[in-house]
Amino acid sequence: MPVNEAVEQAHGNGILTAASLMVATPAAADAIERARRMPSLKVGLHVVVVRGRPLLPRERIPDLVDEDGMLPRDLFPAGVRFFFRPAARAQLEAEIRAQFERYHQSGLPLDHVDAHNHMHVHPTVFSTILRVGREYGMRAIRIPYEPPGSMLLSPWIALMRARARQAGLVTNDAIFGIRDTGHFTTDRVLRVLDTLPEGLSEIYFHPATSDDVGDDPLAESYERRAELAALTSPVVAARLRERGIVGV
Repeated sequence: MPVNEAVEQAHGNGILTAASLMVATPAAADAIERARRMPSLKVGLHVVVVRGRPLLPRERIPDLVDEDGMLPRDLFPAGVRFFFRPAARAQLEAEIRAQFERYHQSGLPLDHVDAHNHMHVHPTVFSTILRVGREYGMRAIRIPYEPPGSMLLSPWIALMRARARQAGLVTNDAIFGIRDTGHFTTDRVLRVLDTLPEGLSEIYFHPATSDDVGDDPLAESYERRAELAALTSPVVAARLRERGIVGV
């Protein structure tokens, strides 16, 4: 369980304060057990509607999965399907609801919600998460905005934040690590810390105790051990103290 091991190390011996759980993965049960041993670690739900394993069986969500029962790997066609096909939208809600329910059954407090590949930027996915999440006590949701951001996405990002806050949810003001996904090494983290803006920022990582994790070809080049090293680096911890940056 290289990812779960890294999360435990990064929280116990590093700067990690929160982690997100993919409830349908084979390692989910191990992750839940570790989280129960670390009550100071804030855990949230990582909703998966693309590039992963669903909770519901193929016959329940035939418009969402391929012949192997896996969620779509190609984001654009998936997004078109979610938006335009009523059957797909109904199945999408069923799958998202099942993931919230499985998380609820874990007994872990729900600190936050985000989505795999930031797919909650999609309006149908975002609206569904807002609607279902409120039923399960969702309190915070990630807004995937990394300054300076895209001018094309900025209006929608602003609307996402406004809708979330109107629903009474906490949101981050900024996020860092998207452009360096899988390669957020110590030097890059230090550069971010030196220019961190005022407000609530999320710095996100994909650490593991091994670089060989899973079967996602998009993640084959990830420097997972280097990201774990950044999270447990005494230099990074010292820089946080020097700049008065406090984890929440």
